[in-house]
Amino acid sequence: MFYKKQGLPEIGEIVICTVKRVLPDSVFVDLDEYNKEAMIHISEVAPGRIRNIRDFVKEGKKVICKILNVNKEKGYVDLSLRRVNQAQKISKNNEYKQEQKAEKIFNDLGKKLNLSINDVYSKIGNKIIEKYGTLTNCFNYIVNDKTDLKELKADNELSENLMVLVKEKIKPAHVEIIAKIKLENDLSNGAEIIKKTLDLKDNAEVTYISAPLYRIKIVSEDYKSAENVLKKIQENLNDIAKKNKSKFELIR
Repeated sequence: MFYKKQGLPEIGEIVICTVKRVLPDSVFVDLDEYNKEAMIHISEVAPGRIRNIRDFVKEGKKVICKILNVNKEKGYVDLSLRRVNQAQKISKNNEYKQEQKAEKIFNDLGKKLNLSINDVYSKIGNKIIEKYGTLTNCFNYIVNDKTDLKELKADNELSENLMVLVKEKIKPAHVEIIAKIKLENDLSNGAEIIKKTLDLKDNAEVTYISAPLYRIKIVSEDYKSAENVLKKIQENLNDIAKKNKSKFELIR
């Protein structure tokens, strides 16, 4: 990536690195997101006794590490490879790949307006990262119509063209959660009551499985929003079921 974070990483931060030199008792890497070299001691490469450090790392290989220690006076950074779990590796890889895709949009913007990527960062990119943390975060807000780059007070032509490019190249992110509903009513008009009860308006889709089970699917921007919608639906259905003498149960 072209963009590099300023300063030093924080202790506990998960970082992506490129192996630079492998020594008998340590590994030196470049931090891909910083203009900085860091070290992994052999004891932090893998659990247990290591006979040959090259069984785990090789020059040019990408590795995901955790920041163990930062000496701000001397600029030393110590890392751990063994203390990063699989979930953290997947999350960091996804985050890095998304940011690479976002930066490609900056390349396209620069070509369109005859600007270098350095120009794009200096004119608008640095302001985006200062406000949103990453390009990816900002672009997600743009595709979901939750921000306007004019508030950054950057070049109008640059802002407008960037928003157009982002909406052309990125689809709004969404998540789905699925649950089952058990709904019964023994009254003579029970079928009609159930039909009205399941007439939902909250971005939810209900499909019939087999009496008395129904499937409910909720699509939203993130899991928290989807769970909030499901909770609201559960409360509403519970209230309606009580009023209509129905038996209601949500099954996860």
